[in-house]
Order: sequence, then structure tokens, then C-alpha cells
Amino acid sequence: MHATLPLLINTDFPPLKRAPLKTLQVNLGYRCNQQCLHCHVDASPRRTEEMSADNIEAVIKLLSSGAIEKLDLTGGAPELHPQFRNLVEHARALGVHVIDRCNLTILSEPGQQDLAVFLASHQVEVVASLPCYTAENVDGQRGKGVFSASIAGIKKLNELGYAQPHSDLLLNLVYNPGGAFLPPAQDQLESDYKQKLAEEFDIAFNHLFTITNMPIKRFGSTLISKGEFESYMQLLKSSCSAENIKTVMCRELISVDWQGNVFDCDFNQLLDLPLLINGEKKHISEISVEQLDNNEIVIADHCYGCTAGQGSSCGGALSAG
Repeated sequence: MHATLPLLINTDFPPLKRAPLKTLQVNLGYRCNQQCLHCHVDASPRRTEEMSADNIEAVIKLLSSGAIEKLDLTGGAPELHPQFRNLVEHARALGVHVIDRCNLTILSEPGQQDLAVFLASHQVEVVASLPCYTAENVDGQRGKGVFSASIAGIKKLNELGYAQPHSDLLLNLVYNPGGAFLPPAQDQLESDYKQKLAEEFDIAFNHLFTITNMPIKRFGSTLISKGEFESYMQLLKSSCSAENIKTVMCRELISVDWQGNVFDCDFNQLLDLPLLINGEKKHISEISVEQLDNNEIVIADHCYGCTAGQGSSCGGALSAG
């Protein structure tokens, strides 16, 4: 795999500083039941890395400070971690809103048949990957049979109340472009998704998040192999919106890797660009919420991916257009 950091580290992206921390994003490990081309963490069924019990306890301790509003669980498939459910239960007991970054097919994996019921019973927000509303495009990007399994997963969640009228159970879908181009307008694409999925499969969801592919890890390496890295970076830079810089997700979020190391975002995590406090990288057991206020954010050229076009964050577009 081609290294992308040497191509990104010298940057003219403007300096950023933190606002008060609201979201703790935790990567529980890289094991996944899928292997997708765009995956910036290079997850797959062959990966074995996972967060230790001690680091899980450090996450719970930080949540106990009472300052953090959201726990955003990622992977790989975070549900494959043996302490996933224990962590969810602790967070919910503390009044923390929990987000599960779910690939939908995990809901039908052996041993996970009751996962959807668990998520619903703990009012976990499900943010689910579905890169298109057609089988051809989804299976082409993610593997044969992924689309049908994803539709079955959504049906299961709908039956439990997700995305239903008068229900507080949130099901949001995620779109990633299938190549070296920016996502289309989020509102229009969401409308298209809702119409097609309702008409053809009688399923519903709350919102669609469009997320720009980052020029790192597997996707970045593919760009280099195809000779498209420089042109993609030029697209991101030429499409940068100054307004998006004000609301990038790293201002109110920190990302924790499976080893407990702290980063300004999960993209920095995969580039091994740690969050620095007084010039030193930190473990989750060594930080407090107060230390992070107004801290300088570590940047590189991939940050343009979050500000291009409508902008991009773990919660979708940053602007209306």
C-alpha cells in the first residue's frame, strides 16, 4: 500500500483551534465483516486489532466527567468487539447519547441476530453505510450480496421503530462517492434515496449523510496507483469553502484509536498524527476535558476533504450548498 502522509504533511490549510468537547469518537478495532475500497481505516475480516479492557475503562472514566454529550463508536465493525454492548450500557447509564457506525450486514452475522433489538432497547442512534440505492452499485463497491443484506438490516430496524413516525429511534444512512469525485448535493440525494427505497423496498430512514472520500489509506493508495492523487487533491483544494472551516468536526470531537491514543479526528488517527497537548501526544487515560479547550488542532492537506463543496463530517455535509 502506498503511503499518503508524505504527500499531505506540507500544507497551507489554515490553523484551527478547539471549541469545548462534545463528542468522543472511539475506534474499537479494525476487524470487520466487510472489506470496502473507500475504507479509510483499511478494515477487513483479517484484522485482529481491538481495544483492551483497560482502555474501555478509560473511555468510561472520561465519559463520567459529565461534559461529553455523544459517544460515537466506530471500527471496523464496532459491534464485533466483545465489550461493545457493555460500553453502550455504561454510556447510556451516564446519560450519554450513543452512535453506532453500523454497516447493516452485521445485523445478520452469526451471533449478532439480537443486535438490532439491543440497539433499539438502548436508544442507540444507528448511522449505517449504504453507498447507493441500487444493488449493482453497492455490491460493486462492497461485495456480492451486501445490498440485499443491507436492505434486510434496514427492514429489521424499521420493524423495531427506527425511522418511524413518532419514534425517537434514529436511523441515518451514509453515502460515500464511488471514486475520485465529490458527493452530490446532500438534500437532493437524500430525497432520491428516500423515494427509491420507499418505492422499491418499503423502507425508511431519517437522514442521509454525504461524506467525502479522504485521500488516505486504501483509497489514497488507489489514487496513487491510478495516477489520480494530485488531481483529486486539486479538486478538494479548489472546492474549499471558508465557511466550512468554521464548523469542521474536529473542533468539538476527539478520536481515540484501539490502543487508547488520542487524535483530533479519525483521519488523523489513520495517518498517525496524534493530538498534541503542550507538544506531547496523549493517551485517553492522561487527558481531561478542560485540557482540550482552545488546543491547537493538528492539520495536513487531507483537511481540505472536510471543507470541499458542502463540507464533510461524520454527521454529513456542513453547509446547505
